[in-house]
Amino acid sequence: MSSTPKILHCHSTFAAGGKELRSVQLINHFGSALDHTIVSGEPNQMAAASHLSQDAKVAFPKDFPALSGFPSPGRLVAIAQALKGYDLVLTYNWGAMDVVMARTVFAQAFDLPPLIHHEDGFNEDEVDELKATRNWYRRIALNKASSLVVPSRQLEGVAKTIWHQPQERVMRISNGIDVAAFAGSPRHDVLRVVKRKGEFWVGTLAGLRPVKQLTMLVRAFAELPEKWNLVILGEGPEKDAIQSTAAELEIAHRVHVPGAIANPAEVIGLFDIFALSSRSEQFPLSVVEAMAAGLPVVAPDVGDIRSMVAENNRPFIAVPGDADALGAMLEELAENIELRNKIGSANQKRARDVYDQAKMIDQYRNLYGSVMGRAF
Repeated sequence: MSSTPKILHCHSTFAAGGKELRSVQLINHFGSALDHTIVSGEPNQMAAASHLSQDAKVAFPKDFPALSGFPSPGRLVAIAQALKGYDLVLTYNWGAMDVVMARTVFAQAFDLPPLIHHEDGFNEDEVDELKATRNWYRRIALNKASSLVVPSRQLEGVAKTIWHQPQERVMRISNGIDVAAFAGSPRHDVLRVVKRKGEFWVGTLAGLRPVKQLTMLVRAFAELPEKWNLVILGEGPEKDAIQSTAAELEIAHRVHVPGAIANPAEVIGLFDIFALSSRSEQFPLSVVEAMAAGLPVVAPDVGDIRSMVAENNRPFIAVPGDADALGAMLEELAENIELRNKIGSANQKRARDVYDQAKMIDQYRNLYGSVMGRAF
């Protein structure tokens, strides 16, 4: 066993999404106490790497076996052999499930290290219904995992009832953030759109993908008064559809898509209302960030969102997939600044009390250390 524990991370993708940035957050916090190797199932999706600290000890091998493909015995053997020499293997989402299977099948034969799987949500092809073949594959693959980590109550239920995971294997760790960083004053010089005096912003942070239903958010926003603007921070294939919908509704001058932002803490405080419109979420980090910035949240009732926000925000968690319901919630908050401030204050307090990163980091440190059998 090496003096510094060696951790292998196998990600479905290493784009700058929620699970990837949480992984980066932990890597940066653990610093030189661990050596990290990161593999992406989509080798061209590595944007999260730009968020790694210069002090983090991280390698990106070019010769690691592909994480996706037909799970033939030969391919699983190749993956299993690549797991040798590490003290702990961490896998993330469906795109890394073949690594979990390889470790389960060949753990004894190759004396492989322990493995912890993290499941944060589903691909777009499983948003409406989980695939039976994948459920079967997960049940078998996870059979010898040391732990299955999920961020939401909904996923915890899926793990126990659909994937047949025993209680002692499933661990729910809520996502956490640097709450204090989001409570500071926002910067006005970061975005390619300027908030003018007398303007109000509905804002969101999201990948511009169909599952986020951002064209529905545009339609829900459309009836707000002229002084309100919609700012959508993110990148993805739905950008043209968002702008086309805004043009169709003759509100293109009030809908802005300035791209992704490297540090949401610098700008989220510019919003007056935070909104989501997704078909599927589990425990969206952007909601916690909005709460920490003191914002009211309007969102569909999916995943854990209703239980995440403060109690007085819960009436503004709308019927999923309903633009009219989402629009009504936005209109009510847009008309009442006192209500916005009251809900925002309650959300900020809840974020401080429940979702500060210190608790999350301690839970991951304790889990990883206990599975490896050594503290760090």
